[in-house]
Amino acid sequence: MTQRKSESSRLILHLNHAKAPALAASLTTEASFSLVDDATLSVEESADSLVDLRARWNTLMRGLIASEHVLELGDDAYE
Repeated sequence: MTQRKSESSRLILHLNHAKAPALAASLTTEASFSLVDDATLSVEESADSLVDLRARWNTLMRGLIASEHVLELGDDAYE
């Protein structure tokens, strides 16, 4: 079955990262999330349409990428 763009959609993303709590903090205003453990972050998004979900996905990914870059800069400062 092919999903239509106008159908509601949901995604669940599980991320493994050494600094999962820091990434979770960066999502406070962006998405519904939970820390599975110290290294695993679960993010859930839903939208009324596939187009809206795609937009939320893009925003979520941009935020996570920016947060990871900041974390890397912090690590470099301590080396």
